Amino acid sequence: MRYVQIRAFHYVATHGGFSRAADVLFLTQPAISDQVRKLEAENDVRLFDRHSKKVVLTPAGENLLQITRRMFEAEESVADFLSESRSIKTGQLNVMADSVNHITDTLLLFRQRYPAVFISLKVGNTQTILNKLRNYDADVAVLGSVPKSQEYAALRLNSTPIVAFVAKSSNLIEQSTISLNELGKLPLVLREKGSITRAKLEAAAAESGIDLNAIIETQGREAVREIVLAGGGVGVVSEAEFGSGDGLRKVPISGKPMMMDEALVYLRERKDSKLIRAFMEGANEMNA
Repeated sequence: MRYVQIRAFHYVATHGGFSRAADVLFLTQPAISDQVRKLEAENDVRLFDRHSKKVVLTPAGENLLQITRRMFEAEESVADFLSESRSIKTGQLNVMADSVNHITDTLLLFRQRYPAVFISLKVGNTQTILNKLRNYDADVAVLGSVPKSQEYAALRLNSTPIVAFVAKSSNLIEQSTISLNELGKLPLVLREKGSITRAKLEAAAAESGIDLNAIIETQGREAVREIVLAGGGVGVVSEAEFGSGDGLRKVPISGKPMMMDEALVYLRERKDSKLIRAFMEGANEMNA
């Protein structure tokens, strides 16, 4: 049983339907339906009778609603109490990123303003990060694209093309630029599935009828860099994330650019969180 499942049930019950609950929570109706369905399945209980577009609480649902009313009233009381103080004195901000360099300045600014707040920073691919946000395991995140779902709010950071890179000592690519067709014939070192960079490369290749020669799949951007640096193949990365190189050579990909739209993302329903709001205020200042 998860908080998001209980919350979905409560809002459906108090607002009279899945669509209305979705509107209030800034979620999609399928997302709300899925959360309620999982709550029922995991606890072997039927909470609603569903009649076409109308939902009616079962006796079990009525009993649960009495409990959740008290639960969410207590939550509102806690929020009111905490909001009496505007200062952020302690706490923990959980940040996840597909690449840390996009928010380094924002992290330092936040640290200067709120020195008593502990910052946990972890990396992961897009799918992992979205799962962490939904489960409240992450507060804010940096992603290589802006999520289409209305459940997220986002601040665009930058937009840069995907480029190839090889070891400076490698002769796999001798020219200054390379076409997608030429790139597809080279031994590629790719990140795990769930990486937006990989997904965009594969989508562009499929659209052009190009078969990619992926020889190594590994977890994380740093692992790709190390393998490429050792001469193990060719990697791809957002130009903004290439950095100084350190023994690597950047090779632009000619033709239609594959753009990475880096964004700072959080759950819209958590917009009133003091830590999230403070971090986003700093991010807006740094990206003004």
